[in-house]
Amino acid sequence: MTDQATDVVVLGAGIVGVSTAYALRERGLSVMLIDRKPPGEETSYGNAGILSSGSILPLNKPSLFSALPSYLTNQSAALRWNPAWTVRNLDWVLRFLANAVPSRVQPRAVALHGLIGASLALHRDWIVRAGEPQRIRETGWLKAWRGDGAAAAKAEQAWLAAFGIKSELLDRQAISALEPNILPVYKTGLLHSQTASVDSPGNVVKAYAKMFEAAGGVMRQAPVKALAPDSAGWRVIFQDGATRARHVVVALGPWSPDILRPLGYRVPMAFERGYHREFRPDPARQLLRPINDADGAFLMTPMEQGIRITSGVELTDRDAPSSTAQLDKMVPLARSVVEFGDAVGEPWRGARPTLPDSLPMIGPAPRHSGLWLAFGNQHIGFTTGPATGAAIAAMIAGEAPSFDVTAFAPSRYL
Repeated sequence: MTDQATDVVVLGAGIVGVSTAYALRERGLSVMLIDRKPPGEETSYGNAGILSSGSILPLNKPSLFSALPSYLTNQSAALRWNPAWTVRNLDWVLRFLANAVPSRVQPRAVALHGLIGASLALHRDWIVRAGEPQRIRETGWLKAWRGDGAAAAKAEQAWLAAFGIKSELLDRQAISALEPNILPVYKTGLLHSQTASVDSPGNVVKAYAKMFEAAGGVMRQAPVKALAPDSAGWRVIFQDGATRARHVVVALGPWSPDILRPLGYRVPMAFERGYHREFRPDPARQLLRPINDADGAFLMTPMEQGIRITSGVELTDRDAPSSTAQLDKMVPLARSVVEFGDAVGEPWRGARPTLPDSLPMIGPAPRHSGLWLAFGNQHIGFTTGPATGAAIAAMIAGEAPSFDVTAFAPSRYL
């Protein structure tokens, strides 16, 4: 393959990379989107498919400290951790905990609120443009407590209300009216009424990628060996040649640090691994919306192929062997809520890329012109992908993004 030339090369065909590529094409730039796999088949595939208006509160918040004793036994459904990984990454752990103090929560919530709001508007527009409006459900999502969760639900509702985000407190009877096909195991619920969901996040990403190609974008499936700056911008090097570009966007999610390390960047990233498994639904007992079991620390959501049960967090190396211990504990709990049949396929594992402040990097690399970073969207990558991409596209075009990106500047860590 001889050198080609394009305005922008986007590395990574997950929701962030595909969104970036499409937003750039909307601005008339020539764009090549590159990944080793087809669009939407890595981390973007395995999430719960929620377009969450209320995910403005990072996981490292003050309540994390009260939960730490329950995590020390390493038996929690919400969090499992590898002791050897923890020792090797103690700096990341301490920086993550340092961000959980009250004074550091509000500014991050404000930043995420702007990012999420811009993303939800784009999702609702793009999914129609992509010809897949039937995939989106405007039914909200339900967080539910088996025990006495009233205080926690009210506190969460008050927090959301401070940002103008609507939610509804529900008792057992109201939960049954909302989800008539589940068993009455929940005592308290909080309906995030301004949240939507999709029936296949992977297929939504593929639909956005097709929209990018229809707009004149170019896709290439190949592993990238290296990035090399040159006089005209960048050379993206493959096994069989290279592509030249004025700009390169790194949107490789948990693999982003690998491509940046030879350029001198040490990204402080951890990998909050998660698992899911899908099960055949009972046609007579269908879920109507995603449900987050607050006590069981899992989420169940109706998907195109069945009911998807997603696990909590596993802190370990990105490519460590799988351990389905959390998922194995959650499936029986999910069966106590809704009836479903046998598993569809094998358990799936992904790695959520997380920086110590739980905010993504969105913006220019601090020491290389024409190098742009768009990764680290932790648990809300599917929700926030479109606005992350649109912000990068605006900055490449020399314009201000539609929301404040100051808090996401890569220079805060690099």
